[in-house]
Amino acid sequence: MYSNHTLRPVTSAPVTPVPSWQDEALCAQTGADFFFPEPGSSVREAKSICGRCEMRSACLEYALDNDERFGVWGGLSEKERHQLRRRG
Repeated sequence: MYSNHTLRPVTSAPVTPVPSWQDEALCAQTGADFFFPEPGSSVREAKSICGRCEMRSACLEYALDNDERFGVWGGLSEKERHQLRRRG
């Protein structure tokens, strides 16, 4: 069976480069489960890891600049970042 449809190249969305600080962040050595917990789960372990991370400020800045709405970034939960944006 033949088709008269024209094939077009598939384009993808631009890929955002990984910020350089992420390679040095403690979370890169831990695993995402702590930082993206199920709703209602504790974020205590993620915040503890963030508290020891030298990249914490860069991480939080990235999350705020890129409107990250899920997970723990820079030691703050989604709710805490939302409150920070509202105050800012």
